[in-house]
Amino acid sequence: MSQLGLRMTYDDPPKGGKHAGVARSTVLPIIGSLVALGLVALMAIVGIRAVAGGPNDYEGDGSGTVSVVVNPGDSIRQIGKTLASAGVVATSDAFVTAAQGDSRSSGIAPGTYNLRSGMSAQSAISLLLDPTARDVKRLVIPEGWRADKILTTASKVTGLPLADLKAAYGHASDLGLPKYANGNAEGFLFPATYEFGPKATADDVIKAMIKRFNKEAASINIESAAAARGLTPLELVTMASILEVETPPAVYDKGARVLSNRLDKHMRLQLDSTVNYALGTQDLQLSAEQLNTDSPYNTYKHKGLPPGPIGSPGDAALQGALNPAKGDWLYFLTTDPATQTTEFATTYDEFLALKRKYQANVG
Repeated sequence: MSQLGLRMTYDDPPKGGKHAGVARSTVLPIIGSLVALGLVALMAIVGIRAVAGGPNDYEGDGSGTVSVVVNPGDSIRQIGKTLASAGVVATSDAFVTAAQGDSRSSGIAPGTYNLRSGMSAQSAISLLLDPTARDVKRLVIPEGWRADKILTTASKVTGLPLADLKAAYGHASDLGLPKYANGNAEGFLFPATYEFGPKATADDVIKAMIKRFNKEAASINIESAAAARGLTPLELVTMASILEVETPPAVYDKGARVLSNRLDKHMRLQLDSTVNYALGTQDLQLSAEQLNTDSPYNTYKHKGLPPGPIGSPGDAALQGALNPAKGDWLYFLTTDPATQTTEFATTYDEFLALKRKYQANVG
């Protein structure tokens, strides 16, 4: 037992005279009562929190629908304040406490969510982690798509007017488009999966795709890497866009070597894909009239690469353009379109043999 205060009994004579003794006898009981009341209050608070499990919290899954936005960079505390302000959870403290006990809460992503009023903090966390609760439009852009198809698809998915998306595309230079693109965003709407909330604008959609391209370009140091290949960044993206259409991913590097070898020998590239782009078609076999199309994208008539990309290349095609395989091939041909089998040749006679093989496969 502690010995503190054992000698301070009421039997001890007061110091300082009679009046001092009276003051002590009056004050001490008051102080004792206040301390006792404070302890009772503290115990009551502790008891309430022990029963409630922490800060004030709702019970159950709530009701109705409440739209809540989690912004990029929001902390758990900020998310809790947003939810409490919207009436989703009782208090931000309840949400923070629940999040601290649930390691999954670190996976709450930015976005717009459809939650409910009067939810327990734990129920709110569970719903925030449920992909079906996110009010987003998911736009998937495959490699090789042209801008016109991307814009049309984006309009259907997001509900934004196609005219607005075309307008945003037209002023892409204001939305992060690299200067070396020369104001033309074709090839710079990076193929990927995008999520857009209900308040996304046409500018937001185009800006997101260009931002994703810029991120990829930075990761491969596109300007210096292209220079090391003797190309401008625009030429590199253009070559990659051709590879997307002309060859399967497994042979992007060999396709890049064919293009480079022909360019080095000042040969026309003679690519159906660039003529198709000029015509706005995707024909497997082009007529003599089509091959005579008057366009700078007609690589049967004009030497060198076309003036710009013919679609949006992905990472693999960009890497293929940057790292061509070693070889002296001058031709490639998809000999079996059904299986995407592409073969390579060094001489024109070998190319003719591949052409006969193709004709046999397509009938």
